[in-house]
Amino acid sequence: MTIAARSILFVPGDRAERFEKARASGADIVVIDLEDAVLPDRKVAARDTIYDALASLTEPRFFVRVNSLDTEWHADDVRALAALPGVAGLMLPKAERASDFAAMHEAAAGKPLHALVETVSAVLNLADLVTAPGLSRLSFGTVDFQADAGIDGDQAEIDYIRTQLVLHSRSAGLAAPVDGVSTDLANDEALARDTDHARRFGFGGKLCVHPRQVGIVNAAFLPSASDVDWATRVVTAIDGAFGAVAVDGKLIDKPVVDRARRVLDTYSAFDSFRR
Repeated sequence: MTIAARSILFVPGDRAERFEKARASGADIVVIDLEDAVLPDRKVAARDTIYDALASLTEPRFFVRVNSLDTEWHADDVRALAALPGVAGLMLPKAERASDFAAMHEAAAGKPLHALVETVSAVLNLADLVTAPGLSRLSFGTVDFQADAGIDGDQAEIDYIRTQLVLHSRSAGLAAPVDGVSTDLANDEALARDTDHARRFGFGGKLCVHPRQVGIVNAAFLPSASDVDWATRVVTAIDGAFGAVAVDGKLIDKPVVDRARRVLDTYSAFDSFRR
């Protein structure tokens, strides 16, 4: 089973000493960031730092978030970093249309591309955006989207947008999308609630801005012990059965069985992933 990363952790592109530490956090994907985490006068130096750190690697270990298409740094970011052996994929901030990815797709030579949906235009263009060449996943840049849309709040206020990302991802055959960051780094309970909220809306992962968030996010996207127990009993009951079958007093039909098998497949896949 192909699994989608649950925790996507950002690390500043000008802090090379943090790259491997971020990988040791348990994050499924580490994204070295050239955009928000790096000041304008540090962009070129940060790109050089990433190049030096990743050019010597013999296997892909990190995603890189390049600068957005409308900046002076974007083309050089892609040209310098896309083909490095240590680069596992690229993330484009403020992606709005499929054509934004043409040059990145060619330079990345088959490596997966992620789109950060952060603007009203991106949401209105989702049907086109999800057809981008090489695109494997959408992430929701909730903070930037709220600012662009003039929306104050990141729960019910933007749940309609969450649903659109899930539906368009599903329709295009992309991995389940990634929800935005939780900015209160000291509130573990709020992070757990936010992550559970995203999971119930159909998201498959969450962006993280600190290593302490990784464990909570990973756990929230792993099926619970009670879910695994229920799924096991459903699959056991249906195997070899004839006629109507009930579990916990409820009749089992094909959608229920399919859901149970997905739970068990997901748990098994993540268990292998952890090892």
